[in-house]
Amino acid sequence: MDKLWLIIKREYLNKVRNKTFVIMTFVSPLIFVGVALLIGWLTSINSDTARKIAVLDQTGDQYESLFKNTDRNQYIVLKGLSKSAAVAASKEADYYGLLLIEGDNGNLEKFSFYSDDSPSPDFISAIEDKINNKASESNLLKNNIDVELLEKLTVKKEIELQNFTGEKTSKLSGWIKIATGGAAGYLLMMFIIIYGNMVMRSVIEEKTNRIIEIIVSSVKPIYLMVGKITGTSLAGITQFLIWVIVGFILMIAATTFFGIDAFSNPANADMMAQTQDMSKMELILNDVAQLPILKLIFCFFIYFIGGYFLYASIYTAIGAAVDNETDTQQFMLPVILPLMLAIYVGFFSVMDNPHGTVAVIFSYIPLTSPIVMLMRIPFGEIAWWEIVLSMALLYISIIGIAILASKIYRIGILMYGKKTNWKELYKWLRY
Repeated sequence: MDKLWLIIKREYLNKVRNKTFVIMTFVSPLIFVGVALLIGWLTSINSDTARKIAVLDQTGDQYESLFKNTDRNQYIVLKGLSKSAAVAASKEADYYGLLLIEGDNGNLEKFSFYSDDSPSPDFISAIEDKINNKASESNLLKNNIDVELLEKLTVKKEIELQNFTGEKTSKLSGWIKIATGGAAGYLLMMFIIIYGNMVMRSVIEEKTNRIIEIIVSSVKPIYLMVGKITGTSLAGITQFLIWVIVGFILMIAATTFFGIDAFSNPANADMMAQTQDMSKMELILNDVAQLPILKLIFCFFIYFIGGYFLYASIYTAIGAAVDNETDTQQFMLPVILPLMLAIYVGFFSVMDNPHGTVAVIFSYIPLTSPIVMLMRIPFGEIAWWEIVLSMALLYISIIGIAILASKIYRIGILMYGKKTNWKELYKWLRY
């Protein structure tokens, strides 16, 4: 065990003292914050640019009054022009688009929007709603139906959501759970890929430099493999914590100094406007408060350790089996495929039915359980026995995968100048 501790210490110190590691640890947050601020700044510039839109109403000026100028859109009403002339005039004036409303004597036949760009769905939906509502109102008046009376008689109630204990939730509750579970699962996947590759490159580097021959003469390969995985994981955790702390400080300082909201998005304006009512905001805050945050943090920590050690063992075996990173490509599909599958299952199965058969099965399979289970947890009460069973299967699998990986590692680290294939790996496992 003393040798194992020395290997862990050596791997950790080698990583954190590396100039590239130190530079990327402190430069990466600057890059991430810079990109976020740049996106926020560009978004603010884009939203400040007013679009000029021509409107040609051929129904007898019934609909042109619906379109009022805003900070985002400026409407120019065209008069007395034919369709072809209006299109030509709009192109010559470099307008964003032309809204053509066709009909006669106040009767709407159809309406079209001409533009070289592809309008956003929200923009088109807003136009459709305005014109259709106005046309419906005109039809009611023509049929001697009191529009105001109809409006009063129209029922417009929102469904009230509650759980079986009587606690109210908002319509955004599902999105909050999706964002929470998705963020946890995606973060874990990225951490596994980034630091798993770091372990693999470290093995290839030592194998190429022939340092491994000296080390393995005094230490068992299994100790060397476990020590390398543990030391690299600790270095990764250190780097990640520094990223979180430095990134948070930089984001707060930058947004305060420059006055830029890097997270603002004009596309969310309508949703934000709908949640200004205090009762709705209280429901949203209540939804956030109801999330099993402590359980999620605890499970994230346990699944992170288990998932990382499981995949790091595979990455280590791959690194030992090849002489350079180019040769690793043939072995990477079995590593990446379960991770991607877990993400897809999470977003398309867990989000739809977190307690369905597919979601439950994949939350037990060790290669996918760290991600899928983390995405299931925010969606309701999951029995502790399910989580314990999932974790038990994961950690039992780690022992099995580590034993198999150590067999490949024991032989592979001393093999040079030979292309390794799947058939060769199978032979090593039988030794």
